Amino acid sequence: MKKFLSVMIIGFLFIMLYSGLLVFAEKEKNGEKQAEQQKQTVQIPNSVITITKENTYPNPTQNLPKLQPSDFTAELLNTSKVKIENPDLIKMLNETSVNSTPFALGYRAVIYLGRWPLNYESSETSPNWEYQKINTNYYDNRGGTANYQIHYVQEQQKIIRGGLTAKIPKAEQVKKMMLMTAAENTNLPLAFETIVGAGTKNDRVYNIPPKRLGYLFGYAPAVNEKGKVTYGEVYLMLKGSKKRLIVKNVTTQGIGAWIPIQDHVSFGFLAAEQPQ
Repeated sequence: MKKFLSVMIIGFLFIMLYSGLLVFAEKEKNGEKQAEQQKQTVQIPNSVITITKENTYPNPTQNLPKLQPSDFTAELLNTSKVKIENPDLIKMLNETSVNSTPFALGYRAVIYLGRWPLNYESSETSPNWEYQKINTNYYDNRGGTANYQIHYVQEQQKIIRGGLTAKIPKAEQVKKMMLMTAAENTNLPLAFETIVGAGTKNDRVYNIPPKRLGYLFGYAPAVNEKGKVTYGEVYLMLKGSKKRLIVKNVTTQGIGAWIPIQDHVSFGFLAAEQPQ
Protein backbone atom coordinates (compact mmCIF):
# COMPACT_ATOMS: atom_id res chain seq x y z
CA MET A 1 0.00 0.00 0.00
CA LYS A 2 2.83 2.40 0.92
CA LYS A 3 4.58 1.56 -2.34
CA PHE A 4 1.38 2.29 -4.27
CA LEU A 5 0.95 5.64 -2.50
CA SER A 6 4.58 6.56 -3.24
CA VAL A 7 4.07 5.81 -6.94
CA MET A 8 0.86 7.88 -6.93
CA ILE A 9 2.58 10.86 -5.25
CA ILE A 10 5.55 10.72 -7.67
CA GLY A 11 3.14 10.50 -10.62
CA PHE A 12 1.13 13.46 -9.33
CA LEU A 13 4.28 15.57 -8.85
CA PHE A 14 5.45 14.65 -12.36
CA ILE A 15 2.11 15.74 -13.82
CA MET A 16 2.22 19.05 -11.93
CA LEU A 17 5.82 19.70 -13.05
CA TYR A 18 4.97 18.84 -16.67
CA SER A 19 1.90 21.08 -16.60
CA GLY A 20 3.96 23.96 -15.18
CA LEU A 21 6.53 23.56 -17.93
CA LEU A 22 3.78 23.60 -20.56
CA VAL A 23 2.29 26.80 -19.10
CA PHE A 24 5.72 28.45 -18.96
CA ALA A 25 6.48 27.44 -22.56
CA GLU A 26 3.10 28.72 -23.71
CA LYS A 27 3.63 32.09 -21.96
CA GLU A 28 7.08 32.40 -23.49
CA LYS A 29 5.67 31.53 -26.93
CA ASN A 30 2.86 34.09 -26.53
CA GLY A 31 5.38 36.75 -25.48
CA GLU A 32 7.48 36.10 -28.58
CA LYS A 33 4.35 36.13 -30.72
CA GLN A 34 3.21 39.48 -29.27
CA ALA A 35 6.67 40.99 -29.86
CA GLU A 36 6.61 39.76 -33.45
CA GLN A 37 3.08 41.10 -33.96
CA GLN A 38 4.20 44.51 -32.65
CA LYS A 39 6.84 44.64 -35.38
CA GLN A 40 4.31 43.68 -38.04
CA THR A 41 1.51 46.07 -36.98
CA VAL A 42 3.33 49.21 -38.20
CA GLN A 43 1.77 49.45 -41.64
CA ILE A 44 2.55 52.54 -43.70
CA PRO A 45 -0.76 54.08 -44.94
CA ASN A 46 -1.28 55.06 -48.58
CA SER A 47 -1.16 58.74 -47.62
CA VAL A 48 2.52 58.39 -46.69
CA ILE A 49 5.26 58.39 -49.33
CA THR A 50 9.01 57.87 -49.23
CA ILE A 51 11.10 60.78 -50.52
CA THR A 52 14.58 59.29 -50.11
CA LYS A 53 15.45 59.90 -53.77
CA GLU A 54 13.46 63.14 -54.18
CA ASN A 55 14.65 64.85 -50.98
CA THR A 56 16.97 67.72 -51.93
CA TYR A 57 18.63 67.42 -48.51
CA PRO A 58 20.51 64.10 -48.08
CA ASN A 59 19.88 62.89 -44.54
CA PRO A 60 22.62 60.75 -42.98
CA THR A 61 21.51 57.33 -41.80
CA GLN A 62 21.02 57.27 -38.03
CA ASN A 63 20.44 53.57 -37.46
CA LEU A 64 22.89 52.55 -34.75
CA PRO A 65 24.68 49.21 -35.18
CA LYS A 66 24.39 46.96 -32.15
CA LEU A 67 27.75 46.99 -30.38
CA GLN A 68 29.12 43.50 -29.84
CA PRO A 69 30.81 42.92 -26.46
CA SER A 70 34.31 41.49 -26.43
CA ASP A 71 34.92 38.10 -24.81
CA PHE A 72 36.10 39.84 -21.63
CA THR A 73 33.05 42.15 -21.61
CA ALA A 74 30.65 39.28 -22.29
CA GLU A 75 32.15 37.40 -19.34
CA LEU A 76 31.61 40.44 -17.11
CA LEU A 77 28.05 41.05 -18.32
CA ASN A 78 27.13 37.48 -17.44
CA THR A 79 28.14 38.12 -13.82
CA SER A 80 25.68 41.02 -13.41
CA LYS A 81 22.26 40.32 -11.94
CA VAL A 82 20.86 43.33 -13.82
CA LYS A 83 20.69 43.30 -17.62
CA ILE A 84 23.17 45.73 -19.17
CA GLU A 85 22.50 46.94 -22.73
CA ASN A 86 23.87 50.50 -22.72
CA PRO A 87 26.21 50.64 -25.76
CA ASP A 88 28.34 53.37 -24.15
CA LEU A 89 28.96 51.24 -21.07
CA ILE A 90 29.66 48.16 -23.22
CA LYS A 91 32.12 50.21 -25.30
CA MET A 92 33.94 51.31 -22.14
CA LEU A 93 34.15 47.72 -20.91
CA ASN A 94 35.42 46.64 -24.35
CA GLU A 95 38.29 49.09 -23.94
CA THR A 96 39.08 47.75 -20.46
CA SER A 97 41.51 44.94 -19.77
CA VAL A 98 42.47 43.26 -16.49
CA ASN A 99 45.43 40.90 -16.49
CA SER A 100 45.20 37.94 -14.14
CA THR A 101 48.27 36.59 -12.37
CA PRO A 102 48.85 33.30 -10.59
CA PHE A 103 50.11 35.33 -7.61
CA ALA A 104 46.78 37.15 -7.14
CA LEU A 105 45.83 35.11 -4.07
CA GLY A 106 44.29 37.43 -1.49
CA TYR A 107 44.11 40.34 -3.93
CA ARG A 108 40.84 42.28 -3.74
CA ALA A 109 39.70 45.59 -5.29
CA VAL A 110 36.38 47.30 -5.95
CA ILE A 111 36.33 49.93 -8.71
CA TYR A 112 33.39 52.31 -9.01
CA LEU A 113 32.49 52.81 -12.68
CA GLY A 114 29.72 55.36 -12.11
CA ARG A 115 25.95 55.51 -12.26
CA TRP A 116 24.63 54.43 -15.66
CA PRO A 117 21.38 53.88 -17.52
CA LEU A 118 21.69 50.11 -17.85
CA ASN A 119 18.85 49.08 -20.13
CA TYR A 120 15.63 50.29 -21.73
CA GLU A 121 12.44 48.21 -21.89
CA SER A 122 9.77 49.25 -24.39
CA SER A 123 6.07 49.11 -23.51
CA GLU A 124 4.63 50.78 -26.62
CA THR A 125 5.84 51.88 -30.06
CA SER A 126 3.24 53.73 -32.12
CA PRO A 127 3.51 56.00 -35.19
CA ASN A 128 1.94 59.43 -35.59
CA TRP A 129 1.74 60.04 -39.34
CA GLU A 130 0.93 63.75 -38.86
CA TYR A 131 3.49 64.61 -36.18
CA GLN A 132 4.39 68.03 -37.60
CA LYS A 133 3.03 70.05 -40.54
CA ILE A 134 5.90 71.02 -42.82
CA ASN A 135 4.28 72.31 -46.02
CA THR A 136 1.07 73.58 -47.67
CA ASN A 137 0.52 73.69 -51.44
CA TYR A 138 -2.50 75.79 -52.44
CA TYR A 139 -4.49 76.61 -55.57
CA ASP A 140 -7.70 78.66 -56.05
CA ASN A 141 -9.89 76.93 -58.65
CA ARG A 142 -13.10 78.79 -57.81
CA GLY A 143 -13.04 80.44 -61.23
CA GLY A 144 -12.17 77.27 -63.11
CA THR A 145 -14.41 75.09 -65.27
CA ALA A 146 -12.39 71.87 -64.99
CA ASN A 147 -10.35 69.99 -62.42
CA TYR A 148 -6.98 71.48 -61.60
CA GLN A 149 -4.16 69.05 -60.79
CA ILE A 150 -1.93 69.85 -57.86
CA HIS A 151 1.10 67.98 -56.55
CA TYR A 152 3.53 68.28 -53.66
CA VAL A 153 6.39 70.78 -53.81
CA GLN A 154 8.27 71.58 -50.60
CA GLU A 155 8.36 75.39 -50.42
CA GLN A 156 10.85 75.83 -47.56
CA GLN A 157 13.47 73.64 -45.94
CA LYS A 158 12.13 72.15 -42.72
CA ILE A 159 14.01 70.67 -39.78
CA ILE A 160 11.97 68.13 -37.81
CA ARG A 161 13.25 67.42 -34.32
CA GLY A 162 12.18 64.82 -31.81
CA GLY A 163 13.33 64.29 -28.26
CA LEU A 164 12.54 62.88 -24.86
CA THR A 165 9.26 63.82 -23.23
CA ALA A 166 10.90 64.51 -19.85
CA LYS A 167 14.26 65.43 -18.39
CA ILE A 168 16.23 62.37 -17.41
CA PRO A 169 19.85 61.68 -16.34
CA LYS A 170 22.26 60.66 -19.12
CA ALA A 171 19.67 61.61 -21.72
CA GLU A 172 21.87 61.00 -24.79
CA GLN A 173 22.62 57.44 -23.71
CA VAL A 174 18.92 56.77 -23.08
CA LYS A 175 18.06 58.20 -26.52
CA LYS A 176 20.48 55.76 -28.16
CA MET A 177 18.81 52.77 -26.51
CA MET A 178 15.31 54.06 -27.32
CA LEU A 179 16.27 54.72 -30.95
CA MET A 180 17.66 51.21 -31.37
CA THR A 181 14.56 49.66 -29.79
CA ALA A 182 12.07 51.73 -31.81
CA ALA A 183 13.92 51.04 -35.07
CA GLU A 184 13.89 47.31 -34.31
CA ASN A 185 10.17 47.36 -33.43
CA THR A 186 9.08 49.31 -36.53
CA ASN A 187 11.71 48.54 -39.16
CA LEU A 188 11.53 52.23 -40.13
CA PRO A 189 14.42 54.71 -40.68
CA LEU A 190 14.38 56.79 -37.50
CA ALA A 191 16.41 59.76 -36.29
CA PHE A 192 15.94 62.40 -33.60
CA GLU A 193 16.50 65.04 -36.28
CA THR A 194 15.67 64.89 -39.98
CA ILE A 195 15.43 67.52 -42.72
CA VAL A 196 13.19 67.93 -45.76
CA GLY A 197 14.91 70.15 -48.31
CA ALA A 198 13.28 73.01 -50.22
CA GLY A 199 12.19 72.01 -53.73
CA THR A 200 11.53 68.37 -52.83
CA LYS A 201 8.74 67.11 -55.12
CA ASN A 202 6.45 64.18 -55.72
CA ASP A 203 4.42 63.41 -58.85
CA ARG A 204 1.31 62.12 -57.07
CA VAL A 205 -1.64 64.16 -58.39
CA TYR A 206 -4.63 65.56 -56.45
CA ASN A 207 -7.61 67.00 -58.36
CA ILE A 208 -9.22 70.28 -57.28
CA PRO A 209 -12.80 70.49 -58.63
CA PRO A 210 -14.15 73.74 -60.12
CA LYS A 211 -15.41 76.38 -57.67
CA ARG A 212 -13.16 74.95 -54.96
CA LEU A 213 -9.99 75.92 -53.13
CA GLY A 214 -7.42 73.14 -52.95
CA TYR A 215 -5.03 72.54 -50.08
CA LEU A 216 -2.36 69.85 -50.04
CA PHE A 217 -0.82 69.57 -46.58
CA GLY A 218 2.49 67.84 -45.95
CA TYR A 219 3.30 66.33 -42.56
CA ALA A 220 6.44 64.79 -41.13
CA PRO A 221 5.63 61.49 -39.38
CA ALA A 222 7.24 60.29 -36.17
CA VAL A 223 7.19 57.36 -33.78
CA ASN A 224 6.12 57.70 -30.18
CA GLU A 225 8.25 55.36 -28.07
CA LYS A 226 7.31 54.65 -24.44
CA GLY A 227 8.89 52.46 -21.80
CA LYS A 228 11.13 52.45 -18.76
CA VAL A 229 14.85 52.86 -18.24
CA THR A 230 16.79 51.15 -15.47
CA TYR A 231 19.63 52.97 -13.68
CA GLY A 232 22.24 51.58 -11.36
CA GLU A 233 25.66 52.16 -9.78
CA VAL A 234 28.15 49.84 -11.45
CA TYR A 235 31.19 48.40 -9.66
CA LEU A 236 33.96 46.20 -11.03
CA MET A 237 35.04 43.75 -8.32
CA LEU A 238 38.40 42.00 -8.57
CA LYS A 239 38.97 39.20 -6.12
CA GLY A 240 41.97 37.02 -6.69
CA SER A 241 41.79 35.94 -10.32
CA LYS A 242 38.01 36.42 -10.45
CA LYS A 243 36.29 39.45 -12.01
CA ARG A 244 32.63 40.42 -11.77
CA LEU A 245 30.22 43.35 -12.12
CA ILE A 246 28.06 44.41 -9.20
CA VAL A 247 25.12 46.79 -9.64
CA LYS A 248 23.77 48.65 -6.61
CA ASN A 249 20.98 51.15 -5.91
CA VAL A 250 18.91 50.10 -8.91
CA THR A 251 16.02 52.39 -9.91
CA THR A 252 13.59 52.49 -12.83
CA GLN A 253 11.98 55.51 -14.45
CA GLY A 254 9.25 55.79 -17.07
CA ILE A 255 10.17 57.74 -20.19
CA GLY A 256 8.81 58.56 -23.61
CA ALA A 257 10.26 60.00 -26.80
CA TRP A 258 9.22 61.33 -30.18
CA ILE A 259 11.49 60.04 -32.95
CA PRO A 260 10.90 61.40 -36.50
CA ILE A 261 10.78 59.02 -39.46
CA GLN A 262 13.43 59.97 -41.98
CA ASP A 263 12.57 60.81 -45.62
CA HIS A 264 8.83 60.22 -45.30
CA VAL A 265 5.99 62.69 -45.87
CA SER A 266 2.30 62.20 -45.06
CA PHE A 267 -0.26 64.01 -47.24
CA GLY A 268 -3.64 65.47 -46.38
CA PHE A 269 -5.79 66.91 -49.18
CA LEU A 270 -8.75 69.28 -48.77
CA ALA A 271 -11.01 70.86 -51.43
CA ALA A 272 -13.13 73.61 -49.85
CA GLU A 273 -15.56 76.30 -50.97
CA GLN A 274 -14.20 78.87 -48.52
CA PRO A 275 -10.63 79.73 -47.44
CA GLN A 276 -9.35 77.64 -44.55
